[in-house]
Amino acid sequence: MLGKTANGLFWMSRYIERAENTARLVQAGLRMALTRSSSGEDEWASLLATAGASSSFFEKHDAATALNVVDFLIRDQENPSSVLSCINAARTNARLVRTAVTREVWENVNQAWMDMHELLRQPIREADLPYVLTDIKRDGSLIRGAFDGTMLRNEVYDFARIGTFVERADNTARILDVKYYVLLPSVAFVGSTLDNIQWESILRSVSGQRSYRWVYDAHYQPANIADFLILNPRMPRSLAFSYKKIFDNVKYLTEGQDDAHKLCQKTVQRNMSRLQGRTIADIFEYGLHEFLTEFIEDNNRLSQEIAEDFLFV
Repeated sequence: MLGKTANGLFWMSRYIERAENTARLVQAGLRMALTRSSSGEDEWASLLATAGASSSFFEKHDAATALNVVDFLIRDQENPSSVLSCINAARTNARLVRTAVTREVWENVNQAWMDMHELLRQPIREADLPYVLTDIKRDGSLIRGAFDGTMLRNEVYDFARIGTFVERADNTARILDVKYYVLLPSVAFVGSTLDNIQWESILRSVSGQRSYRWVYDAHYQPANIADFLILNPRMPRSLAFSYKKIFDNVKYLTEGQDDAHKLCQKTVQRNMSRLQGRTIADIFEYGLHEFLTEFIEDNNRLSQEIAEDFLFV
C-alpha cells in the first residue's frame, strides 16, 4: 500500500475518534459544572487541559467560561482539535482514500461533515448543547459501524484501526491524568461526595458508568475506576483494550517484516508490557501521574514511528 493511502486511513480514523471524544469530554464537563454551586470555571479549564488546548484557548479568551470553552472545543475552526476541525480533516483524508474504503464508509463520513456544518453554523445555545453532543456521538458511531460492518479485513482495515485506538488510548490516559491533578479543588475533597461525582463524570465521558457497575458491585471508587479504565481488557475504551487492538493490527501489518518495522513494534511491546502483569495497586505505588505521563509519551512516539516505518507522506 502507498504510504499516502496508509496515512490518510490512519488520520481519518484518528480525527473521527477525536471528534467523538471531544463531544464526550464536553458532556462530562457540563455534568461536572452543574455539581458546583459556585462558578464552574475550574471545571471548564480542566477540560481545556485534558484536550491539550489551554495555551491556544487563552491566546483568544481571557476566561474559561462555559460559552467560550464549548465554542472553542466544538465550533472554532482555528482550533485544530475542535469537533468541526476534526470532521473537516476526517473528510479531507477520506476523500484521499475514497477508493480504498467502501461506499458506505465514505457516505457516512460525508454525511457527518454536512450534518456538522449545518448543526454548528451558529453558536450553540445552552439549551441545545445536549442534543448537539448526542448528534456528534451518533455520527461517529454511524461511521464506525459502517467501517466495521463493510470493510474487508486487510491492511486498509489495520491502518484505520490503529489510528482509532492510538487516539482512544491517548484520550483515556489524558482524562485520568487531568482528573488526578486538576479537577479536585483541594486534597480535602478526596473521597468526598464531590470527588465521587467527578469520578462518575469521568466514567460518563467514556460511556462506562453502567459497565463499571457490572464489573464492580460497589460505589464509585478512584482505585476501581482507574483499574477499569487502565487495566480492564474488556472495557472498549481502556488502555489495555486499546493496546491489545493496536498490537494485533500492527502484528498483521508486520508479519514476516520484522526488521522493516522494528521501531513501532518495540514501542507497542513496551506499552503492552506496561499494562500486563500489574495491578492498580502497583500503578498507584509507582505514581499514577508518572505512569500516565510515560504512557502518553510512548503512545505519541508510536504514532510518529508508524509514520516513519510505513513511509507516511
